Amino acid sequence: MGIKGLARHNGARSDHTATGPRHEAAAEAWTHVALGTPIASGRDADVFALDEERVLRRNRSGRSTAVEASIVRHVTAYGFPAPLVYSADGPDLVMERLQGPTLLQSLAADETGVREAARILADLHTQLHTIPAIDLPGRPARPGDVVVHLDLHPANVILTEAHGPSVVDWVNARGGSAALDVAMTALIIAEVAADSDGEYSEAARAVLAAFLVDAGVDPLPALAEASRMRSSDPSLVIGERDLVPAAAELVRHFASTVRPD
Repeated sequence: MGIKGLARHNGARSDHTATGPRHEAAAEAWTHVALGTPIASGRDADVFALDEERVLRRNRSGRSTAVEASIVRHVTAYGFPAPLVYSADGPDLVMERLQGPTLLQSLAADETGVREAARILADLHTQLHTIPAIDLPGRPARPGDVVVHLDLHPANVILTEAHGPSVVDWVNARGGSAALDVAMTALIIAEVAADSDGEYSEAARAVLAAFLVDAGVDPLPALAEASRMRSSDPSLVIGERDLVPAAAELVRHFASTVRPD
């Protein structure tokens, strides 16, 4: 049982990439010179293999990777499983190359079951939320904040032999509450479940229900905030944005069934 459909909803970003002549010029200046074909591409970045141990993640807009580098260095210093950062220079981030399939690919290939996938996601949230937040440019930490990823779903988890499940794509990360992070993950998965035309909607419902049980954090106090963030994300296409209200209702339904009396 797979949830390949999640790949179509893999746009949970709060980049708010600026546009205009200055940023277009920056993007033009950072073309893929001498790097060959990307081994992976997202909506705003490409990943190139430098060698067997390193990759370069390049923002196509020319946006600086300094904030992302800071947060990844912070969490890895606490022992959290994420790729090591070797250098950050403008839009370029050189990081450890993680070998292995994504959790999404493993689910789709029936190599990882729904219950195990949900447990992996929940365990990663639990580990991450023990790490205190740090002040980031434009993202000040408040008292009691922990590090939140805000895009922690199966496509952003690499199942490595060396380190076990490891988390990538830290563009959205900042300080916040565990409830907000759990709510955002649940919402992203629920978008796949809410897509009645999707081949993997039932599998996504199963992952969602199991994740909310294993997470041990009530997402409902933060669900409205997560929904607003998701709906206002400019990287979502119309069809994805339209699924957010139905996804929120699914999260509310499943979360209500696991709340303590």
